[in-house]
Amino acid sequence: MKDEEVVEEEEEVVNTNDLENPDTVIETDLGISEFFDEAKVDDNYVLVNDAANNSVYIMDKRSKKLFDLELNAKRLGNDVQLLPDGRILAMLEAEEPTIKIGGFGGLIQLLQSDGTVEWSYDYSSEDYIAHHDAELLPNGNIIFQIWERKTADESIANGYTLEVDVFPDGILEVDPKSNEIVWEWHAWDHLVQAHDETKANFGTIGENPQRINVNYITDEKGDIMHANGISYDANRDIIYLSANFFSEVWVIDHSTTKEEAASNEGGNYGKGGDLIYRFGNPRAYNNQTGPVRFDHNHYPNLLTGEDEGKMLIFSNGFEAGKSTVYELQLPTSFDLRPNSDNEPSVLWSFTNDTLFSPKVSGAIKLPNGNRLITEGDRGYWEVTEEGKVVWRFKGKGFFWRGYHVEKNAEIINNLGI
Repeated sequence: MKDEEVVEEEEEVVNTNDLENPDTVIETDLGISEFFDEAKVDDNYVLVNDAANNSVYIMDKRSKKLFDLELNAKRLGNDVQLLPDGRILAMLEAEEPTIKIGGFGGLIQLLQSDGTVEWSYDYSSEDYIAHHDAELLPNGNIIFQIWERKTADESIANGYTLEVDVFPDGILEVDPKSNEIVWEWHAWDHLVQAHDETKANFGTIGENPQRINVNYITDEKGDIMHANGISYDANRDIIYLSANFFSEVWVIDHSTTKEEAASNEGGNYGKGGDLIYRFGNPRAYNNQTGPVRFDHNHYPNLLTGEDEGKMLIFSNGFEAGKSTVYELQLPTSFDLRPNSDNEPSVLWSFTNDTLFSPKVSGAIKLPNGNRLITEGDRGYWEVTEEGKVVWRFKGKGFFWRGYHVEKNAEIINNLGI
């Protein structure tokens, strides 16, 4: 539910400058950089996660590779990010993964800039696997996404319409000092279904927006949610989870105990592990009120500093064949109600007829106010507040995300770049 002081929504920003005739073109072995207004380009570096070539590297805006991150011959499980202290947090592939849904990983590592492994945690078996994304918390613990197997019998017993093994999402928090799982949340504990009144979780979908419709996606292979990204808000102790197949972001109370997270009571918000908020696609919980903005989504990028309370997110745009980046104003209090417009306000958005990636992708805000957009099938765009494209990079890879790297960042100083 929006706050009483509603932020007036802005019109979508559509690029209008000539993308057929860049001012400058630079081509290297990495790819092609196009400058449309070089004076307005943020003059720092980009951390590139290239899944196609199993490569993570730092490049400048002139398509020059500055440094390859050493992953010790491990394969990407999607996200590799630089921490402020110069270390690297990586989601990598386990040695012998059994669950191989797109984006699987199984191995989380903390690395030094030279590739030295500080910490390694394998979470992979026939029944579960870590995947996609992980985040370092202020207390030094790490939260990460998991898929866990539920058998066909369990699926039917919980009201799923297909008699197949399914792989719902969860989030775990591990203490790297002890490898102890100190907190956990499982989507399977917070379901609703209107398919079979003799089975668990039976209820009216629209009257239970705090719960997840287990039959929203029916998939013979059991990939029924396909979450793909997390962000943690330390000020409110909540987690934002990008649920790709639902075209939504789910908001989860992290202040709960393990027991409360499995229930619908307790925690700072009084709902246990039930969703305290959700947005992007109200039709996912049979709500016909409020706009549908997302059509599959990636990277719930929670902004900080003067932009605290805002989020950038990439809507892949399957149906339209055109992607959109949104900057949203998140509510200061969560009021998730049936048959109400629960959607946050749009502060800024950007699209272009040639901006489209059906998978991965994301957006970040740069220090100069520009947005760095990752178009997974192509490379990167840098766009001003006014919607002018000032730089593009077309690479020979498949790009999970791009992260901003300051020229004086700790890792840059450590490496002597």
